[in-house]
Amino acid sequence: MKKFSTLVAAATLATLMSGTAWSKTLVYCSEASPEGFDPGLYTGGQTFDASSRTVYNRLVEFKHGGTEIEPGLAESWQVSADGTVYTFKLRKGVKFQTTDFFTPTRELNADDVIFSFERQYKADNAWNKYVAGASWEYLTGMGFPELIKSIDKVDDLTVKFVLNKPEAPFLANLGMDFASIMSKEYADKLQADGKMELLNQQPLGTGPFAFVAYQPDAAIRYKANPDYWHGKEKIDDLVFAITTDAAVRAQKLKAGECHVMPYPNAADVDELKKDPNLTVIEQEGLNVAYLAYNTTQAPFDKPEVRKALNMAVNKQAIVDAVFQGAAKVAKNPIPPIMWGYNNAVEDDKYDPEAAKKMLTDAGVSGLKMKIWAMPVSRPYMLNARRAAELMQSDLAKIGVEVEIVSYEWAEYLKLSKEKTRDGAVILGWTGDNGDPDNFLDTLLGCNAVGGNNRSQWCSKEFDDLVKKAKVTSDIAERTKLYEQAQVVFKREAPWNTIDHSVGFIPVSKKVTGFKMDPLGIHRFDGVDIEE
Repeated sequence: MKKFSTLVAAATLATLMSGTAWSKTLVYCSEASPEGFDPGLYTGGQTFDASSRTVYNRLVEFKHGGTEIEPGLAESWQVSADGTVYTFKLRKGVKFQTTDFFTPTRELNADDVIFSFERQYKADNAWNKYVAGASWEYLTGMGFPELIKSIDKVDDLTVKFVLNKPEAPFLANLGMDFASIMSKEYADKLQADGKMELLNQQPLGTGPFAFVAYQPDAAIRYKANPDYWHGKEKIDDLVFAITTDAAVRAQKLKAGECHVMPYPNAADVDELKKDPNLTVIEQEGLNVAYLAYNTTQAPFDKPEVRKALNMAVNKQAIVDAVFQGAAKVAKNPIPPIMWGYNNAVEDDKYDPEAAKKMLTDAGVSGLKMKIWAMPVSRPYMLNARRAAELMQSDLAKIGVEVEIVSYEWAEYLKLSKEKTRDGAVILGWTGDNGDPDNFLDTLLGCNAVGGNNRSQWCSKEFDDLVKKAKVTSDIAERTKLYEQAQVVFKREAPWNTIDHSVGFIPVSKKVTGFKMDPLGIHRFDGVDIEE
């Protein structure tokens, strides 16, 4: 039976990986399995690549390869003088994808927009808890439940968002993955059939590619959407070949088994650059990697303890070992290429002796702690296990005993959110919209405790500054407030900020039109490949 099952799995994978004889197929060696296919439920980049950026669209979109907003499913919009009412005019004639599992009978309308958001913030909505433990991490962490007064249907092609207060980054936030627009008709059919869970397993949207099939931890298959409102893609078939090991991804790319790969090992970049069949695209990342202490748990509830641990870690050694120079040490929670960055902030100096004394002065001795190491490569942290080992060695020098733990990626993300989590977790972030709010409030705001705020840190002083910055559209004033917030962050040290990385994406020279994205996503609309 086991042999038969293996043969069936192999046959299924072969079917997923192959296109028809006359089709144009692009294979992307993705780094991890998606957590699911409903982008509102998750925050992982591999999930967004597999769902929101292939299957779905949003009211507004980011220009390919940049952070500038452009029309998406909304062809135009108006904002009231007081900044609290956004009225969107939807495109006419936008069709949802026709698949083997659903055939739509109508085009996109305001009902779909309202459904896509209300399910995430209305507790009495039938879809609010359709997945066990659903927390709608992005929408909740960004304060949307408190922000949105109502979402109203003006007519079939006009929808109005009424806010309780002005929100400077609101439009950019609507370009983010959680704001993907789903088919209410499809959801209604699943609900009527008692199969609501399929919304997270068989996605259906208006985007460039339609979902075909998924072999867990192996491959995802898509086909070009022939009815795409932006025009059918040049690629006929798109395959995500899930390959968790960076070295194996590189081997597959060199062998021509895939055409694009993310997150190569730093040690492999030079060799990949020398391959005449490849182009290695590089870009300074809009990202940060960090070690988040659980600030609700003793002794990590004391800022002086957190700062002592920070001072004991040689971050430059981590950057050198993990990135081989393709990163810089981080001192702030936002990257230096982002507006609002406070360069006047001074980092916690690497000083083991001072760190040891600070721990003693805080009454801490014989400390044992866990450091969580991510099991996958991310742009901001290519090898978390290696980084954790270096931290373990550094902290041992000041008498702190470290146990390194890890979990499967989806479980890691889930467990690391828990308010009772022990130890400190290595994680990071790539900006979603080019606004400092997407780092400072999304990752460190009080709203995000129990979600994206892995440090469980709620500082009224910090939160007030960040929330004040939301309600003004004056960039100079927002910059001043964000600079002040970074001073508070550094004083309180809920994280040890580790690095900001340079990203690399090796691509086959057969591929044209692929752009590296500062938001860390991988898009295949507008991409072509030589046959």
